[in-house]
Amino acid sequence: MLTIDRATYDAIWAHARADHPDEACGVVAGPAGSDRPARFVPMANAARSPTFYEFDSMDLLRLYRAMDANDEEPVVVYHSHTATEAYPSRTDVSYASEPGAHYVLVSTRDPAVEEFRSFRIVDGEVTEEPVRVVEAYGAVE
Repeated sequence: MLTIDRATYDAIWAHARADHPDEACGVVAGPAGSDRPARFVPMANAARSPTFYEFDSMDLLRLYRAMDANDEEPVVVYHSHTATEAYPSRTDVSYASEPGAHYVLVSTRDPAVEEFRSFRIVDGEVTEEPVRVVEAYGAVE
């Protein structure tokens, strides 16, 4: 299960809506081993495409260096689909390289519907998981 705070959930949505009609993408880093999304990092879609996203390699390198320096890891890797459901495409699955991450997809195809889904993608196998949005992280979750 992905547990995510309301502010981060809202930030992912805001980024996806702002970049529409292109796909939006980014990472939410968290303390290593915590499985807690903490630091929202919106990234530019280097592909600038409504059907594909690509992280800029230099931006990604800077992000991973910062995460290493802060003892963080990518807890959430997210992107939007602009004309289809929030489900990983074959390309999404082939690019999923963080087996411990939650892969979040949002669909901006219908502005009246919030379609926010999370998946684990390991060795090409896609498993949907529940998403729980909390107002804030507390001592007991």
